[in-house]
Amino acid sequence: MNVRHDMRNDLGGLTAAPLCVASPECGGFNDDVVVPNPLIASLQILDPAKDVKRLMILPDNLHTGRRLGFSRALLVDADNTDRIIAISTGVGLSLGDAPEGYEKIDNPPIAVIDSPDLPPLHHVFGATRISLGLWQLPILTAELASPDAALHIGPQHIVLEAAASELAQDLAQESLQVEDWYVMFCNRGKNGPFETQGEAFKGANGKFGVRINLIDRGNHDRVVSTCAATFRKP
Repeated sequence: MNVRHDMRNDLGGLTAAPLCVASPECGGFNDDVVVPNPLIASLQILDPAKDVKRLMILPDNLHTGRRLGFSRALLVDADNTDRIIAISTGVGLSLGDAPEGYEKIDNPPIAVIDSPDLPPLHHVFGATRISLGLWQLPILTAELASPDAALHIGPQHIVLEAAASELAQDLAQESLQVEDWYVMFCNRGKNGPFETQGEAFKGANGKFGVRINLIDRGNHDRVVSTCAATFRKP
């Protein structure tokens, strides 16, 4: 995985959302057999990797049961695999068997050339800032949906981190590096718009904590996902 500047924060360190999207923990479930759904994503960034150009993901499936699966991964510098950048763990759920007629399609990744002109990731996913810590994803479209017609984990991670970073840095009054990122996916995001709601806390030794909910305003204000994150001063 090539690291682009839009995956980094103001300090030049890696952000959490792109790493979680690159290593989705689905517990070993494959979508040619079942309909997989992530339940928990946990990421610890050990190295902000300011000089790293490429990442390699080393997956490790721990256990895949009938309904639940457990997995983990190491994210390392692809040019120096002894350099550990982050640790990822998670839990996935099988929603049932893959539907009849499933056919795997050729879906190669889109090559994105790094450039200062690239928009921020929250802009790519259609997220807009309403006020401090309040960010919104639009009404659900096919572009934002997963194969089961619910809000994909990608825009969820992106908008949660946009809101969490803003709240933490407003409290700290300086730029921060995310260290710990934990998301639980509580309900399917069916309608939208989806809004963040959260709060930040000052800890000890230059650390700041944030908790954020992502709420489906078009579906009885259900909590779609909830995040707890730790940031630190550089």
